[in-house]
Amino acid sequence: MTQTDALISKGKSFLKDGQFDDALGCFDQALILNQNDPEIWNFKGVALRSLGRYQEALECFNKSLEIDPRDKFAS
Repeated sequence: MTQTDALISKGKSFLKDGQFDDALGCFDQALILNQNDPEIWNFKGVALRSLGRYQEALECFNKSLEIDPRDKFAS
């Protein structure tokens, strides 16, 4: 498992547990390592949406779709 995969996994676990700030931190770190992964952008958007930061979430979802217009996981 790569460092990016580990951060995504940890972030997803935080999301599931309702720890949205911690999840956001993991996804931000993962994006430092790989800014071209639409899945990470989507997960960051989910975390931001959960925190009520809707405009930032929308920007992340749009970035995810910009990278992969057929991204079926974009929220």
